[in-house]
Amino acid sequence: MIKIDIFNHIFPTKYFDKMMSVAGKHKDMGKRVREIPMLANLDERFRVMDRFGEDYRQILCLAAPPLEVLAGPDVSPDLAQAANDGMAELCAKYPKRFPAFTASLPMNNPDAALKELHRAIKDLGARGIQIFSNAAGKPLDLPEFLPLFDAMAAYDLPIWLHPARGADIPDYKTESKSLYEIWWTFGWPYETSVAMARLVFSKLFDRHPNIKIITHHLGAMVPYFEGRVGPGWDQLGSRTTDEDYTILLKELKKRPVDYFKMFYADTAVFGSVPATKCGLDFFGFDHVLFASDSPFDPEKGPMFIRETIKIIDELPITDAQRKQIYQTNAEKLLKISVS
Repeated sequence: MIKIDIFNHIFPTKYFDKMMSVAGKHKDMGKRVREIPMLANLDERFRVMDRFGEDYRQILCLAAPPLEVLAGPDVSPDLAQAANDGMAELCAKYPKRFPAFTASLPMNNPDAALKELHRAIKDLGARGIQIFSNAAGKPLDLPEFLPLFDAMAAYDLPIWLHPARGADIPDYKTESKSLYEIWWTFGWPYETSVAMARLVFSKLFDRHPNIKIITHHLGAMVPYFEGRVGPGWDQLGSRTTDEDYTILLKELKKRPVDYFKMFYADTAVFGSVPATKCGLDFFGFDHVLFASDSPFDPEKGPMFIRETIKIIDELPITDAQRKQIYQTNAEKLLKISVS
């Protein structure tokens, strides 16, 4: 069975060199990505991919940190162009391994981001864009980012939503930084969930009912907290004294939980069977896609691919449902064919 892994991180050579010259000492996630050879070494990537046979394919996207964290608005557009040019070249050179890529955007320069979005899709053949859960600290529902969502709705291509949070955001008000990498373990799922909520309550899905947003790590906290997202948010405004959210609740065309089910999600949950089942129960087979988050695992690549495939293969589901997760949902969203 063909397996389209839709969330795989890479550093094309030209981008990697430029990133190192601009932010070669970036801390935290910068340290993490510099230690993974598979991000920049194609021979190592191919060695790992070959373990899973000719039917295993990867959709490419950049790894964190986000461009807008690495460089200011005058430099981030150049980083985006180098990244997208590099990924397009890889897809053209190795089409069977890399059937498509997801464009990166300089989100701290919205005008340049919109320009790069159109260039990447029209000229380079990108099959979507990757954005992070915040743009250098700014929420995604600000008016300055709306043209990006409008454009992707018009193209009818998906948006990959990746979490972003650093140790500089403390766990408690009395502290100056997050300890024990809590900013990553719990902070990233929280970031994704917050971004999803802000997009829901901004009425984005009422504006664009068919917009397609793929949330990393199976929708983060949302499936597990369905009771709070559902009956809990049906009471929006009951806990707030300084603003009347009940007006917003009446203005929405659906229950909040129904909007959350309009998101798509991937299977990159670090080999967790319960999380996979929970996400599938919430989003349904039409909205879940296979992803391993390669190469961010202890083995620098193979473990999460192997464990994610094992989980999907052993789920008590039909072959047709399995094929949806592995292949057909991705083909439909990205408008590609790998058969």
